[in-house]
Amino acid sequence: MSPSTETATPDALPHKKGPRQTEQRKAVFAALMARADHPSAVEVFLRVKTRVPSISLATVYNCLETLAASGQVRMVNHEREPSRYCANLSEHAHLFCSHCGSVTDLPVHTPMPPDQIWHLPEGVTISQQEVSFRGTCAKCGQQSHAHTQPAHLSEPLPHGSSGPAASAAPYFVS
Repeated sequence: MSPSTETATPDALPHKKGPRQTEQRKAVFAALMARADHPSAVEVFLRVKTRVPSISLATVYNCLETLAASGQVRMVNHEREPSRYCANLSEHAHLFCSHCGSVTDLPVHTPMPPDQIWHLPEGVTISQQEVSFRGTCAKCGQQSHAHTQPAHLSEPLPHGSSGPAASAAPYFVS
């Protein structure tokens, strides 16, 4: 279920045992499925308000909390920023753009159990995995490459020197 490739209708909310599927909850879910941009509750409220004028911000918060608690969407938190919501339930990480504040899904090439990725101390059990990165999204990266590179990055280094400009591989500064 990928919001980027599939747009849900209000009836697309999974029917299973759990919370009652109200019209407000269906509208909130549809707003999340329409775009894969990880909106905050306020952004969801503004989207839903155009279709359901009587909905309140408190109702949107309650719907999002219920959808997250029932596993139909994910709550995405990063540092002290407002919670965002993700309708992509496949295994993936998130990239938080340091420039524009966007959140981008990063699909996993080959899903593996955490103990095959991380060195876990004996006796540790992982029940949930959330991986996030901070960096530059593709759009901001393209914009920054469109501007002139600073001279210290584009000029060759003296013979025998090493450093970021001497390497053909990109480097990242956090």
